Amino acid sequence: MAKKLILVAGNIGSGKTSLTERIGEKLGWRTAYESVADNPYLPNFYADMRTWAFHLQIYFLGHRARQHMDLWNDERSAIVDRSIYEDAFIFARALNKMGNLTDLDYQSYLSVFDLVIHGLPAPSLLVYLKCPVDVLMDRIHNRARDMESTITADYLSLLDSFYNDWLKSFDLCPVLTIRTDDLDFVHKPEHMNQVITTIQNKLAGKEEITFTNS
Repeated sequence: MAKKLILVAGNIGSGKTSLTERIGEKLGWRTAYESVADNPYLPNFYADMRTWAFHLQIYFLGHRARQHMDLWNDERSAIVDRSIYEDAFIFARALNKMGNLTDLDYQSYLSVFDLVIHGLPAPSLLVYLKCPVDVLMDRIHNRARDMESTITADYLSLLDSFYNDWLKSFDLCPVLTIRTDDLDFVHKPEHMNQVITTIQNKLAGKEEITFTNS
């Protein structure tokens, strides 16, 4: 198979990181993730979202654009945990909706975003992991990450609605939607194999398979 660049999108707790890690290992692809541990704005952002939201989004925009181009220019296929497009159409939009990003800052951010993505090559495939909010909340609770302790079901529902809006008009590449509430590709190899087969079929233009969830 020729070189591919796959983006994995989805709500918090939908399984993006686990899927990205395992596909990278299984297929020998490069993997890339969100900049969290080395993000200089996150501590300030969580302490005062209204003051630091714009700074954080600009940082993510630059980081993801460099990441996207680096992976594209590599001869190896790659899979990315979360896309540059979600930053604008999901998370920056949510910050604006919740009053943490002013209308002026949001529009300024979108202007820069439009300029940046205009120069990015289109991905080969967007894999969207969809999962009900109640399942997402259970997963977030079980993994007990400090930075996720304030996440509410209302916030996840808001993000879910924004994902639905975004995907209605997303046309840069084919989109593969996978429901993950009944999938366990961490502990069940057969589920992981089904996901990989589905992705490979989609990349090859073949009909998608139906998951058995055994």
